[in-house]
Amino acid sequence: MSYSNSIIFGPIPSRRFGISLGVDLSPSKKQCNFDCLYCELEGSKTVDKMDRSPKVTEIINAIKDSFDKHPKIDVITLTANGEPTLYPNLDELVNEINEIKGETKTLILSNGSTIYKKEIFNTLLKIDTVKLSLDCVSEKCFKKLDRVNKNVEIEKIIPAMCDFSKETKNDFVLEILFVKDLNDKEDELILLYDAVKKINPRRVDIGTIDRPPAYEVKPVSYGFLESVANRFESINTNIIYKNRPKSIQYFDMDEIKSMLKRRPLTKEDIDNMFDEKSKLNLNNLLNKNIITLVNSSGVDFYKNLQK
Repeated sequence: MSYSNSIIFGPIPSRRFGISLGVDLSPSKKQCNFDCLYCELEGSKTVDKMDRSPKVTEIINAIKDSFDKHPKIDVITLTANGEPTLYPNLDELVNEINEIKGETKTLILSNGSTIYKKEIFNTLLKIDTVKLSLDCVSEKCFKKLDRVNKNVEIEKIIPAMCDFSKETKNDFVLEILFVKDLNDKEDELILLYDAVKKINPRRVDIGTIDRPPAYEVKPVSYGFLESVANRFESINTNIIYKNRPKSIQYFDMDEIKSMLKRRPLTKEDIDNMFDEKSKLNLNNLLNKNIITLVNSSGVDFYKNLQK
C-alpha cells in the first residue's frame, strides 16, 4: 500500500515554530495508546503498536519532494493520526531525516507515554524539539481522562521525563491540556505542579479544549489557566487560548518587577495586559538590564534578572 500522497501536510505557518512541514506517521487510520476524552480525532480502541505504517523510504522521499517545492521550511514536525512514537522504525527515520534536513529543525508531538522505553528515549534525544503531553499525574486521572492502553506503565512516565530533561541538549517542552471537572481539581493540580518542578522542562504550554472533542467534555476558562500559570512560579509557562480576553492596565516598574519575579510573561501576555505607558516601563527595565527577554523553544518570555 502506498502512502506517499497522505504522509505530508503543509507546509503551514506555526506561531511558535515558523513554517512547519507536517509528517503523519499513521496516515491510514488512528493508532494510539491513549483514547483521550478531548481528542479531536474520533474515539477508538487503544493499541500498543502500529500495524499499518509507511516505510521510511516513502517518508524520506515525501520530505525531499516537499523540500524541492518549498525550500523555506523551518521545522519538520513528526506527528501521527495517534501517537508518533509507536511508529516501528522511528529511530531509523529520525537518523535519515537528520541526514537530509540541513538547517531545518525537527519537532515531535508526543503524548509522552513511551518516554521510559530506552529505545524511544534515545531516539528523542536526536530531535531538536521534543514536545510531550502530561495531563495527569495520578493513575486515576490518567485512566479517566487519557484512557490509556493497559500496557502503558504510568508510574514510569514522570521519572523518565525527569531523566530526559537532564540529559537532552535540545529543547524540551511539556504540554498540559485541562478539561473541566477532570484534571482541574486541587489534588491533581498539586501533583502536576510538583511533577513539572521536578521535570524542569524549557517551557510548559497550558491550554484547554478549542476544537470539537471526541467525547462530551468541556473546556476550562481562561481565568483558570491564568491562575495555573501564576501558580507555576518561575516556570516559563505559555497560555494557549483562542480569543483570550484583554485586560489592558497600567503597571509601574515595581509592579512589573514583582510580576516577573513571580512568573515570566510572554509577549502575548504583555499585549493583553499592558497599556502603552506600561510597555515603556517594561522597555526601561529591559534597557537597565533589570529584566531580560529570552526565547524558549520559539516563545519569547520577559524574565526578572533580580532575585
